[in-house]
Amino acid sequence: MVKMRLKRMGSKGAPFYRIVIADARAPRDGRFVEEIGYYDPTKEPSVIKIDQELAGKWLSQGAQPTETVKKLLKIAGVQ
Repeated sequence: MVKMRLKRMGSKGAPFYRIVIADARAPRDGRFVEEIGYYDPTKEPSVIKIDQELAGKWLSQGAQPTETVKKLLKIAGVQ
């Protein structure tokens, strides 16, 4: 099963996240299939950049977004 989830990057206390497509069995920051965007909660306001074409393609192929990614997709206007 393929999941759409966040991969944590950045230094301690200053995280940012990449939105990736990964196998459900892979570790959080491990192997992934494709990167479709990023999320930076440290900026004011938060920065959310998602490739809508890629996100739509993966959702149509059955990728399951996590709860957080689902919220980010809604904010970005993908779903």
